[in-house]
Amino acid sequence: MSKIKIFSLGGLNENGKNMYIVEVDNDIFIFDAGLKYADDMLFGIDYILPNYDYIKDNINRVKGLFLTHGHNENMGATPDIVKDIPEIKVYGTKFTLEVLRRELEDCNVKFDNMIEIKAHKKISFGKNSIFPISMTHSIPDAVGYVLNTEDGAIVYTGDFVFDPTMKYPYKMDIGKIAYIGKQGVLCLLSESTYADKLGHTSPKHRTSKRIREILVKNENRIIFNVYSAHIYNLQELLTEIENSERKVVIMGKSLQSIIKNSMESGYIKINSNCIGDLSNINDKNSIILVSDEREKAFNNINRMLNGYDKYVTIKDTDTIVFAEPVSDSIERTAVKTADKIAKLGAKVIMFSKKEQLLYHASSEDLMFMINLLNPKYYFPVKGEYRLQVENANIAKELGISEDHILLKRNGEVVVFENGNLVDTFEKIKTEDILIDGNATQDIGEAVIKDREILSENGIVIISTLFDKNTKKLITKPEIITRGFIYNKDNKVLIDEIKKQSMELIEKNIQNSKYIEYNKLKMILREKIGKYLYDETECKPMIITVFQEIVLKK
Repeated sequence: MSKIKIFSLGGLNENGKNMYIVEVDNDIFIFDAGLKYADDMLFGIDYILPNYDYIKDNINRVKGLFLTHGHNENMGATPDIVKDIPEIKVYGTKFTLEVLRRELEDCNVKFDNMIEIKAHKKISFGKNSIFPISMTHSIPDAVGYVLNTEDGAIVYTGDFVFDPTMKYPYKMDIGKIAYIGKQGVLCLLSESTYADKLGHTSPKHRTSKRIREILVKNENRIIFNVYSAHIYNLQELLTEIENSERKVVIMGKSLQSIIKNSMESGYIKINSNCIGDLSNINDKNSIILVSDEREKAFNNINRMLNGYDKYVTIKDTDTIVFAEPVSDSIERTAVKTADKIAKLGAKVIMFSKKEQLLYHASSEDLMFMINLLNPKYYFPVKGEYRLQVENANIAKELGISEDHILLKRNGEVVVFENGNLVDTFEKIKTEDILIDGNATQDIGEAVIKDREILSENGIVIISTLFDKNTKKLITKPEIITRGFIYNKDNKVLIDEIKKQSMELIEKNIQNSKYIEYNKLKMILREKIGKYLYDETECKPMIITVFQEIVLKK
């Protein structure tokens, strides 16, 4: 019998950053390592990682990182992690590891400790074993994981839908899932993304019919903004374009590479004669595909709209299609982009979040999975807390008792001893790692707070010169502002800042051969900051610059 711990370093009460830890006695198994993209309130931050210090501190016990599929919310943190912990082993299916290799190349990270797995082939780790099981998702070779222990199986589904029309390499093996359920499942970790949506996701995730209508009703050039990681959606789009006998031009090296590699591997099938080149860009009935960059939604479309793209200029006869429903985090950006399109006279089509779903389990899908696996304990994961609660309510409807449903937040540990839940109230430290550009270290909350202040209230710089020998003031304070007020139109305010600064400096350096510059800076920031708030109700960042020079005799 074993002591089992389950907790999350990311993915609970949030969208993205999925990372789930299962400890069986002394062995640690990691399931997924995702990132999430920053919203407008995280100024300048590109993406966010889960804090993985726990893994670094316990790397000798880690058996491996097991990736379910090649989407950034599930594997996007992997390049950063393997760069920091090169000894970690990463397990994934063929296509998932192909995606990871491209990401590692883009990040200039060398890492060879990748182990390719196949669905339904057991991997043994002493008395425990991992059994990958095929799942239906929008990307090939997606799997869930069954961790077999002496006390029963721990099952992590990853992302899934039930759709019998999707064949290999998207097909789910329902028979094997049912067999696992009959062997005994101690705990099921299942996604919550669409737990609030009634019915099955299928067929609302399919896009062929909608794309066909768009192609028929719009004779002129059409630009599709796509998500390159959703390979099945790309296949549906390319199939409809092929049937329309139009030429498709694929823009951007990344999207071209993904489609080319997928065609060579047999994951995407299209007649190569349908694929055009730059000479077809301005054809009346051409189709152009563009994809968002890694962390910047609609960046390529906006470059075209602003006239900065080398090859594509938006015409008033164009139709621009956002070929997937827009997520809540980028809805504001999407609306602004659509407004720009309308101002240029072009037509914009956005897929509705109500009518078009992504490849995640809705309420009936979750019920079906619970019935197949019949878990003793149920752990809703992956999604905002309200969606975890909706997922928990589904489990209650199916007869799982409330004390066997585990509603947790990141870092809160679930402990099983000999197959029974034990309340330990243990908590692992979790926090966000904020990544800006190519920086590999956490930016930190203090930097974000400074950026917020700068964006809202601007900056005031107070600069003075001192004699290094006598410590006397050489020049009166100079005031520079940026993003706060326009100096020429606010001369009275600027003069008052100069006057108060001068008085405070003189008061604190009288008869002194030594100046406590740090103390003086704090006094100026406090007093001038209070004055500016009283006058303007703004709190600009105040920076003091003190320089010492040696005067020639």
